[in-house]
Amino acid sequence: MPVTPATIMPMQRRQTPGLFITGTDTGVGKTYVAAMIARALDRRGLRVGVYKPVASGCRRQGRRLISDDAVALWEAAGRPGSLARVCPQRFAAPLAPHLAARDEGLELDTRRLRCGLVYWRRQSDVVVVEGAGGLMSPLGDDEYVADLAADFGFPLIVVSRNALGTIHQTLQTLIAAAVFREGLEVAGIVLNRPTPASDDPSLTTNRHELAARAVPPVLAEVAFGAQRFEPEVDWLALARS
Repeated sequence: MPVTPATIMPMQRRQTPGLFITGTDTGVGKTYVAAMIARALDRRGLRVGVYKPVASGCRRQGRRLISDDAVALWEAAGRPGSLARVCPQRFAAPLAPHLAARDEGLELDTRRLRCGLVYWRRQSDVVVVEGAGGLMSPLGDDEYVADLAADFGFPLIVVSRNALGTIHQTLQTLIAAAVFREGLEVAGIVLNRPTPASDDPSLTTNRHELAARAVPPVLAEVAFGAQRFEPEVDWLALARS
């Protein structure tokens, strides 16, 4: 029988626990938070796998394309495996991945997006996956990041920007997760501050408003430049849930 996403993922789903990190928008600090989670797990002495299936907008270094997001994840997890396995498909154009691939005369390999996770499941105690963009960011003409999240089967961590408008964006993301296929499990929300303090009055109310309106909990808040979550979170327990 040929190996397809449908035959790969159900076989692996009940094995190594993991978390799938998604964001409500671009620039919300998804990689920053994912790296903090990987670092927290690594400090516990766990073998942490990190996987970013695809990245666009990568920088050229000689003949290679480097994903800075993948480097950040790899460093945070203690450099497990090889950097190439963290992000197996990398493209230069700052476009949706399938369009960035076409810009180079290539095609995004959706089978490889899924097969790349098998390596990390086999050698890790826990895996942190970072999606490209938000849940409904396209990976092809009829495939989305949410398809990967559904196939991987990991609980979602939704990273939201602590700024005016985050309530709308976060609730939209949660609605998308709830109605996609049979529904995607959301473990919780991390409210991140990716820019320095300003006079935005919503900074003091966003956390309370999200906690009152969202079914998944607001797990933690991250101040600008912070290295710790407030409060600390047991990420392994969430990954196992």
